[in-house]
Amino acid sequence: MPQKKSSEDLRAELQSLADTLEEVLNNAGDKPKAELEKLRSKAEKTLKDARVTLSEASDKLVGQTKEIAGHADNYVRENPWTGVGIGAAIGVILGVLLARR
Repeated sequence: MPQKKSSEDLRAELQSLADTLEEVLNNAGDKPKAELEKLRSKAEKTLKDARVTLSEASDKLVGQTKEIAGHADNYVRENPWTGVGIGAAIGVILGVLLARR
């Protein structure tokens, strides 16, 4: 669930950034300079927030990937023949799929 929340947060941040940038681009000629500066500041803040959210999501993904790799490594060490069988099965499946191309 935490990853889903981060994904939703990132999507919301990016949507907000896109909306703000669209507003800036559509109204650049119609707005007074002070209002454009406000929009620019809002866009910069939203971009910064999106970068932070993306960085956090990336860090979580790297951590989860390392954890999964560790579990896989432990499993293969504890069950080497099962690991060999799974690897061979994956190799056969990939070989068949690539041969069809």
